Amino acid sequence: MDSILVKGNGPLSGSIPIAGAKNACLALMPATLLSEEPLTLTNAPRLSDIKTMSALLQSLGGEVSRMQDGKVLALSSHDLTSSWADYDIVRKMRASNLVLGPLLARTGQAQVSLPGGCAIGARPMDLHIEGLEALGAEIELRDGYLHAKTAGGRLKGAQFELRFASVGATENIVMAATLAKGTTVLTNAAREPEIVDLVKCLRAMGAQIEGEGTSRIEIQGVDALHGATHQVVADRIELGTYMLAPAIAGGEVECVGGSLELLGAFVEKLDEAGISVEATEKGVKVKRRGDRIKAVDVKTEVFPGFPTDLQAQMMALLCTAEGTSVLEETIFENRFMHAPELTRMGANIEVHGGQAKVHGVERLKGARVMATDLRASVSLILAGLAAEGETVVSRVYHLDRGYESVEDKLSACGAKIERITE
Repeated sequence: MDSILVKGNGPLSGSIPIAGAKNACLALMPATLLSEEPLTLTNAPRLSDIKTMSALLQSLGGEVSRMQDGKVLALSSHDLTSSWADYDIVRKMRASNLVLGPLLARTGQAQVSLPGGCAIGARPMDLHIEGLEALGAEIELRDGYLHAKTAGGRLKGAQFELRFASVGATENIVMAATLAKGTTVLTNAAREPEIVDLVKCLRAMGAQIEGEGTSRIEIQGVDALHGATHQVVADRIELGTYMLAPAIAGGEVECVGGSLELLGAFVEKLDEAGISVEATEKGVKVKRRGDRIKAVDVKTEVFPGFPTDLQAQMMALLCTAEGTSVLEETIFENRFMHAPELTRMGANIEVHGGQAKVHGVERLKGARVMATDLRASVSLILAGLAAEGETVVSRVYHLDRGYESVEDKLSACGAKIERITE
């Protein structure tokens, strides 16, 4: 099994290219199920999660091929042969549930296994089910599968308010509503950039949607969607992760292809901690203003608040801050599993329920640590950049789900990092 070896090596210098957004691409790919015509996605990330979604679409009769070094995905669902999303594929990744809405809208039926993914919380499907039922779907859970069908052969527009601004539920409902008869008004909708990107793609396919990026999205159903070509938005979580690399290790790094508009609340916290962030012609440039950063308090929230997917990486930064920081996790209940691993590196962290107190220490020390989920894995790598000695991060298959060529991108900036097989 592969591990990542990191040796603390001082300041970083150089540039890091930011890939297309994993979470955006995983929502865009199922959109192909809504049309008989081809969908082409450019700037697609090369990740194991993308392979999993490709396998799922192919199991339904879809066609998926990679071009231009894998950065372009050509998708087609002209001849769907199945509406059964099998457990053996779906269990690997939560986003697999995003085929539910499109299958239901296009074929009138779907059988989708309850999903898997990182063990960071319950993340139930109730909001997805409630929204699709509001559109006229009949859904029941049997033997671990959601069995869904439309009573009248086609979904119908409706007004529906999400109890929580769930990204996945928003995506599923919006995709399903594009082919529903009549108008759908979705309130308390998620506002994340990935939602905006999905709507841009759906609109290019002929969907009639307004309000993306706000809490109210209106969809006028159409009879059919056509093919399109769409560029995947830059990955704001990868961007934030690499912005933290020079903040932790020192030096200056330019994140090419990134945009500050994607990370407003996160950038505000970096500034508060003493980190300089500057927009450039190519992207975003980051450097630490002083020798040691300042402690800050962080509360994760739905967009435009501080992203839960950057909480672990931010904790790694605050481990060596001057003072005590408090991190409050409000999205997922099990998302402090990286804290004990950071403690193995000399961090001083107290976790009580959904809150973690991080008492800054002057220096972390290298250790053998274990990745517990996707974002935790990269937080340990970031910590290793500033630690004395060697850090070995095991179970990095989590990492490969969401980060493309981490070793190459960081080593190009002077980091001592390599993948090893143990």
